[in-house]
Amino acid sequence: MTFNIEKEAINKYVYLTISLIGALWFVSLFELFAVKTSETNIFLASIYKLVNDFWSGLIIGTLLLPLFLLLNSLIKKEAIIITKVLFILFVIIQFSLVKYSLTTNLNLGVDILGYSFNDAFSTVSVSESISFTYFFPFIIFPLFFLLLYKYINNTIIKRKLIGVGILSILLLGCLKLIIPTASSKPHQNKISFLVNDIIKFQREKSKLNSSEFANRTDYPLLKSANSPKDVLSPFLTFKEDKPNIVFIVVEGLGSEFVDGNEYSGFTPYLDSLISKSLYWKNFVSTTGRSFGILPSLFGSLPYGETGFLDVTKTPSHISLISVLKANGYKTSYYSGGPSSFDRKINFLEYNGIETLVDENKYGPSFEKTKGNDGGFSWGYPDSEIFRKALTSFQIEKQPRLDIVMTLSTHEPFEFPKKEEYMAKVDKLLTSSDELESVKNQINDHKDIFGCLLYTDNAIKEFMHGYEQRPDYSNTIFIITGDHRLIPITQKDKLCRFHVPFLIYSPLLKKADTFKSVSSHWDVTPSVLNTLIKNFKFKPLDKTPWVGNGLDTTRHFRNIHKIPLMRYKGSINDFIYKDYLYSDGELFKINENFGTYKVNEEAIVKTMTDSLLAFKRMNAYVTQQNKIFPDSLNIYVTPKTEFSPEQLATINEHTKGKTYDEMLFIARDLSFKKQYEIARLLCDYILNEYPNYTDARILKGRSLAWERHYEESEKVLLNAIKRSPYYDDAYLAILDMYWWSGQDDKSVQIFNQAKKNDVLNADIPFKMAKAYQRLDHKAFAIKLMDSIIKIHPNNSDYLAFKKGLK
Repeated sequence: MTFNIEKEAINKYVYLTISLIGALWFVSLFELFAVKTSETNIFLASIYKLVNDFWSGLIIGTLLLPLFLLLNSLIKKEAIIITKVLFILFVIIQFSLVKYSLTTNLNLGVDILGYSFNDAFSTVSVSESISFTYFFPFIIFPLFFLLLYKYINNTIIKRKLIGVGILSILLLGCLKLIIPTASSKPHQNKISFLVNDIIKFQREKSKLNSSEFANRTDYPLLKSANSPKDVLSPFLTFKEDKPNIVFIVVEGLGSEFVDGNEYSGFTPYLDSLISKSLYWKNFVSTTGRSFGILPSLFGSLPYGETGFLDVTKTPSHISLISVLKANGYKTSYYSGGPSSFDRKINFLEYNGIETLVDENKYGPSFEKTKGNDGGFSWGYPDSEIFRKALTSFQIEKQPRLDIVMTLSTHEPFEFPKKEEYMAKVDKLLTSSDELESVKNQINDHKDIFGCLLYTDNAIKEFMHGYEQRPDYSNTIFIITGDHRLIPITQKDKLCRFHVPFLIYSPLLKKADTFKSVSSHWDVTPSVLNTLIKNFKFKPLDKTPWVGNGLDTTRHFRNIHKIPLMRYKGSINDFIYKDYLYSDGELFKINENFGTYKVNEEAIVKTMTDSLLAFKRMNAYVTQQNKIFPDSLNIYVTPKTEFSPEQLATINEHTKGKTYDEMLFIARDLSFKKQYEIARLLCDYILNEYPNYTDARILKGRSLAWERHYEESEKVLLNAIKRSPYYDDAYLAILDMYWWSGQDDKSVQIFNQAKKNDVLNADIPFKMAKAYQRLDHKAFAIKLMDSIIKIHPNNSDYLAFKKGLK
């Protein structure tokens, strides 16, 4: 094919590319002024942004030029229009990435690959308030691009344009080469960063995947169960019975907000508890987001590619949950949000959690957090989570491991009695001289600090409530943050991981504070080792922990090597001795856990080699199932494994479909009486989302339709257990009892639905029919009277009542 390109078309394409560069820079200027930091030199930052946006726009224009040439030869009139649309799309993407960066203080990179569409949508939607002003910039920036193009096309002289273009390439190219700061992350073009980060990740992934794993059969994480040494026993006086252990994981709680640090004063109860606890001042989370907390804190597990929870075929492993359960502990997990987010439920169920309470299990007596403009809410606020937990802990079932994860200190920072707590923030600001230096930051994020006060009070009420229980005296409380919250500007690259960690208990001999560095990886090894040393446990010869146990040295030191995953897919931060290596830069860590940049080539070499060795080990053990041998793993229930034939059938019906679409396909197959395939699809959905109740209900119904009533009952009772306030689960099992003639069991289900206040009209109507068949007409009439009061004109209800008489 030959291209007949007119000079005019090329000129217009060049003008479009220049307009794209201008629009990208315009978006970057918006970002600079939106950040509002006094430390930024706006003029220099604007120049650096221009350098990066110029080269990014030029590269985009160059890469799309062949497409434009092809379009121009085929559909000449539409070529410019299509190119305009494509360039506008890049402008919108740039602005969207800037909005993400302004919300998270991070450039969006490879972590975009680590979230499902539903999880990503939930994260974004809850952080945004949808209104006209929300969409306004999405109109303004494309409009600026079009107006700039029109101006250039109508007024710029071509010769001058060529001269300015050559001069710009030389000048901006030199700036990028001569001034390293110009290419630093804060100044990078957002699209360029996203693309480069994904390419870097894929290259590293390919390199690690091509390693010689085939000949390896070892388990590099396996070590003696006697390692590490028991460091906690000297601080505790144990009773005869095993202690209860309660973990409280506080969303976004960074160390800056407690213990007299930069933003302290908004967690008075936690501060008072620190002085009565074992407290690690220089403690780190292993990840910069919540996806890492469960596997690191309770399993001391490696990361996999984008976080351990995202490893689809779960490698054999053990955890504090599974080992304690195998030794007589009752285990429970409480949160106010969806346990399917970040696939937490998959980890918890693999490790045999017995009681799992998430947003599906609260009921009408608990009040959900106010939704955003689109109606989305993360779930129940912290005070409700703690109230639910406190009323659910069963004293007679001991010992217990209880995990409570808070939720409120997360965008959009909505919480009960908000005005009251915001007034308290104002009062603190006017009365505290210590907050003067950060007053502007607090005012800019007042809802966050009000939320911290609210969550701190919720923890206080929970602890005071627990003190009234007879098991309080034999309970160990472990409190930490999952990572430092995101919206407030970070002082350095380390503070994102710096979180408080404290152990409080009536069993403590005395309080103590440690300045030595430890991480969430070290918690399970130390807690479990202490319990095994002091109580009767089933023999555990080997453990697969990444961590080496808590360091209880009082002075500042670090004996651990701690690779950090800042966001999904990014293992580019590493703590070694008193150094932090982050994205190619080396920092020294001081005793107060602050950092300053240094240049020590020998240390950089040591740390990069160690980090690469960890990445290779991480890839090997997670890809080849070499964390903990299956032959030793008596603690967990593996996920369902599908045969190649089953996978072929699943793929035939669901390739390219979402899980919601899979459910509709399974439903259609059931209607066509292809029950086995329908149930196979349901099992496939439930393997990924165990709390997808509609899939479980469909499976139970299809079993009933084939008269496998006993199996159907088990499945449907499980559905009710998981979603006790979902009326369709009750209707399904009532239908099954109807068909199987088990009317006596219908009474039990009806009473349970009544207790949980799940009583839409269909449930008592079905119950009335069951009472009729049991010859309890008086009860049936009574039920129908109550239904007809609500639905006086329903002909089916009226006819049925008439038939009863």
